[in-house]
Amino acid sequence: MKKKLLQCAIEAALMAGAVLKEGFGTDFKISEKGERNNLVTEYDHKSEKIIIDYIKSKFPDHTFLAEESGYSGAESSEIRWIIDPLDGTVNYAHSLPIFSVSIAAEFKGKVIAGVVFHPMLGELFTAAEGEGAYLNGKKLNVSSVDDLDGAFLVTGFPYNVKENPGYCLNKFVHIVGQGIPVRRLGSAALDLCYVAAGRFDAFWEINLKAWDVAAGILIIKEAGGKATCFDNSEYTLGGLDMLTSNGKIHDVLSEKLIDNSQCEV
Repeated sequence: MKKKLLQCAIEAALMAGAVLKEGFGTDFKISEKGERNNLVTEYDHKSEKIIIDYIKSKFPDHTFLAEESGYSGAESSEIRWIIDPLDGTVNYAHSLPIFSVSIAAEFKGKVIAGVVFHPMLGELFTAAEGEGAYLNGKKLNVSSVDDLDGAFLVTGFPYNVKENPGYCLNKFVHIVGQGIPVRRLGSAALDLCYVAAGRFDAFWEINLKAWDVAAGILIIKEAGGKATCFDNSEYTLGGLDMLTSNGKIHDVLSEKLIDNSQCEV
């Protein structure tokens, strides 16, 4: 079953990615949804429709949770697809070629297959539970960095960042202030995959949605990495905060993220 779900996700992601690449840099409609700078484009909707329609053609009785359309499909299905049709919409809207398609298949509440596709680079990250993680067919492994001082990190911020939820700005400044290089790319799904590929050693963020991370977390775990809440407790989709890493710097980074002594406002 996992292989069939994974293959379907791959095919859907490639089709959606082709449409996103075709629309990249063209004139298209952009609007805000709710919070400031939480953008949606007509290509978010086009990509999502392509993905759902294709999966439905293969599995008409499955359930869906997608960023733009929410819940749909058969409520009684044991399999739920979790879809972000365009992760990195703000980048896409500003013609910055850092964005992705993320598709995960969940069986009885557990993600068993996941795909993240970067259309502009043609990079296809895939994983099935218990079978490893891959980039364009090549097996992935997290990095071997075991010293936070020598780590290369990536993070992101919620749309309500000006409210500084969870002291996210303070925590960022505290870590950067120690001379540790940190990047902010704008696509959580890619951030996760880049940790899985060893390009980054860890990623943290708060207020992520299930569709942002469902596929990426499986890919990290299958590449030998670790995913938890900041306090090292078990992370569940939709949790308040998330820390992922190569596992070797996880505990020390966790301690820094839960240390509020540097977070006075």
